[in-house]
Amino acid sequence: MTRREVSAHWPLRSVQRRWFLALTPCLLALSVSCSKKDEPAAGSSAATDAKPSVAPAGAGTLTVGFIYVGAKDDYGYNQAHHEGALAVSKLPGVKIREEEKVPETMDVQKTMESMINLDGAKLLFPTSFGYFDPHILKVAEKYPGVTFLHCGGLYQEGKHPKNVGSYFGYIDEAEYVAGIVAGGTTKTNKLGFVAAKPIPQVLRNINSYTLGARSVNSKVEVTVIFTGDWSMPIKEAEAANSLIAQGADVLTAHVDSPKVVIETAEKHGVFSTGYHASQANLAPKGYLTGAEWNWEKVYTAYIEQVKAGQTPEHLVRGGFSSGFVKLSPYGAAVSDAVKAKAEEAKAKLTAGTLVVYAGPMKDNAGKELIPAGTQHPQTDITLESMNYLVEGVKGKLD
Repeated sequence: MTRREVSAHWPLRSVQRRWFLALTPCLLALSVSCSKKDEPAAGSSAATDAKPSVAPAGAGTLTVGFIYVGAKDDYGYNQAHHEGALAVSKLPGVKIREEEKVPETMDVQKTMESMINLDGAKLLFPTSFGYFDPHILKVAEKYPGVTFLHCGGLYQEGKHPKNVGSYFGYIDEAEYVAGIVAGGTTKTNKLGFVAAKPIPQVLRNINSYTLGARSVNSKVEVTVIFTGDWSMPIKEAEAANSLIAQGADVLTAHVDSPKVVIETAEKHGVFSTGYHASQANLAPKGYLTGAEWNWEKVYTAYIEQVKAGQTPEHLVRGGFSSGFVKLSPYGAAVSDAVKAKAEEAKAKLTAGTLVVYAGPMKDNAGKELIPAGTQHPQTDITLESMNYLVEGVKGKLD
């Protein structure tokens, strides 16, 4: 798969990047012979041998790179990050560079090195899950003076480079509330969930959505279909149609772009809840609410730290209380009674008084997951290795 760039200046920029990559060995050899070796960043875990030089970003200017696996106007994951990038581009002394549709392959390593060496980026946000290992880890070792912050990766102290960090949000809090709205609105008691891969972040959203729905409607079942990858529009449409045929009257999704699922639901006259960003204008009749990211909050805080010369924390997480996540406005089909239940749960999650993963809890095969009297609050890191589906979910991890 070849990386595509949608910028109006892509043809020229592509040529520049290809020439740069081809000439890099020669340029490095020349720089070593004619100038002093760059000093590694303080506290870096990288080796002390010669490292590729980093182009200056300009006095007082911080150049920040954002890399997306899909289109930045996808109504989903990538758009949410793009909206955050646009917000920080307005900060004084900040210049951003974006590249979209970059696969989780060696292409992302080339993109990161290009942003560092051509654009002078000192801070990178490679946003897709599959970018972390091995791609970010390899490039971070080569450039200890650059900070790499990854969405969803799990930084391990002593194992990963010190110039790497991980950020994510407890968006399952918003999914729990969206589940309450879905569970309180459904007429068939059947909800449909189109998901990409059975990785912990996805499973946590499926489970929280189900637990929220069943907290107000114990008859609800959530049927999940895994498509196998983050962006599979044809399979997503097939899955949505299959779920509707099975009686689901509310659909949701955890894929890069829920656009296809939301539009399919609207076409068939069933309800939907969104994810990543708002898809309300795609379904004016059936959109109930959605779980949204607020990356502006996260990116602004990171950039202020870096500009102040501070080292960002290696693990950053937050939910409703820290403003990392938010809920889409309620659609016209949501009753006042359901809104009240949703707002009550949201307030408790914000205050930290509602624990989603509390015993007794079983998986969908009847096995005990959490015994009575045991709780796993949102900050419990073990939830980030979730490998089960809770009671009420119809589906298999394979």
